[in-house]
Amino acid sequence: MLNRIVVVGRLTRDPELRSTSNGVAVASFTVAVDRNFSNSRGERETDFIPVVVWRGLAETCGRYLSKGRLVAVDGRLQIRNYEANDGSRRSIAEIVADNVQFLSPKDGSGSGNSGYSSDSDFADEEMTPLDEIPF
Repeated sequence: MLNRIVVVGRLTRDPELRSTSNGVAVASFTVAVDRNFSNSRGERETDFIPVVVWRGLAETCGRYLSKGRLVAVDGRLQIRNYEANDGSRRSIAEIVADNVQFLSPKDGSGSGNSGYSSDSDFADEEMTPLDEIPF
């Protein structure tokens, strides 16, 4: 079985960095991803996808990402169920990220391709241009 998801989009807000009761860092943010097609009115629609990152990757995202930054997120899709304050049962779909590629520099100039992953928090990787990806 395979559960893998990759999205490229812009952060809708600064990451929220916090710690669990055991001191494990966790950050969350939302990525806005435009759909590749237009609706019946000729308008492009956008999906707003929640992302969760853990440990060193969470700290790195909290430190270097901010609203509007372009990122590529690679991880697994997770569906969580919870009980809302009003007692109703709700579900949320989110990406639990294994890798986050920073596609725009922190200062907004030039083009950045620094990648940070849970395996190697400060590994620089050469990015393949998006128009060369075969899917």
